[in-house]
Amino acid sequence: MPLRPNDLARDLARGLKPVYLISGDELLLVEEACDAIIAAARAQGFTERDLIQVETGYRWSELTEASRAMSLFSQRRLLDVRVPAKRFDKDAGDVLIEYCRAPPTDTLLLLRTERLESKQRGAAWFKAIDRAGAVMVIWPIELNQLQGWLSQRCRAADLALTADALEYLATRVEGNLLAAVQEIEKLKLLGLAQPVTLEMLMRAITDAAHFDAFDLMDAALTAQPSRVRHVIWVLRAEGVAPLLVLGVLAAQLRRLLSGDSRGLPQGRERAMRAARARFSLVELETLLKDCCAIDQQSKGALGGDVWQSLERATLRLAGIESLDQLNRIAISTRG
Repeated sequence: MPLRPNDLARDLARGLKPVYLISGDELLLVEEACDAIIAAARAQGFTERDLIQVETGYRWSELTEASRAMSLFSQRRLLDVRVPAKRFDKDAGDVLIEYCRAPPTDTLLLLRTERLESKQRGAAWFKAIDRAGAVMVIWPIELNQLQGWLSQRCRAADLALTADALEYLATRVEGNLLAAVQEIEKLKLLGLAQPVTLEMLMRAITDAAHFDAFDLMDAALTAQPSRVRHVIWVLRAEGVAPLLVLGVLAAQLRRLLSGDSRGLPQGRERAMRAARARFSLVELETLLKDCCAIDQQSKGALGGDVWQSLERATLRLAGIESLDQLNRIAISTRG
């Protein structure tokens, strides 16, 4: 069974496993998990560390050769292998299965990669690593989890924030965990009186919010129109290509029409099911036709502002028919 991130420290304290696979798109969390494993290995005498970058032309037999080679500097060593998810091909699978049958006692293998697809997580080589060692799949921190995650980070840094300051911090660093850690570190260095209030935080923090097209889709699928508007304004200000956003929107609409949610994170899969319940097939097909019109608009064949058209389309997916309706919701929420 895959190891949960929160259980890693406890698992390492019980003893090292011969092979680890850490997978996820949250680079900060993947790096921190790998750093914890490396630190534990160093404490157990794995003082030599070989970095292997799997690139085009890499032969997986080289991993076997590296694990069998005599160490020049220590009796125990760690092979730190960086693998793009698409490089887990048949050769990789065969080598990893064979490796896991009898892992070398003086070598610890650490594989790190991006998010693996569900088909890869069901592959024989993945299961072999799980049996012989440990696998950890790190999912993105969802919006409803972010404040709790930030609160834990603040406590670890001996920081206390008021509830409204914590909420504000979450909105400013959403989608950028590295920026969140940097802001917490900055607050710690500033030595502010505690608890840190919203006013104190606003003077100290920079706007580090960073979004991508999938954040926009998550907001639309979960019927958060105000957040849709905020994310799309940030994407436009950051110079994101509107065709990239359009491509993701069209792909999600096709998924909704087909009912296919395989390989999606659990939170996004739930959002897809909820969105399918809100719309008829005719409504979804109409939105997909609108995407074709936006594509023509982006190419100059139709007039109008592409970003405004994208905003209207994603707001409709979030359940809003007009900007006036969104304004009324925003006003009633503030009131």
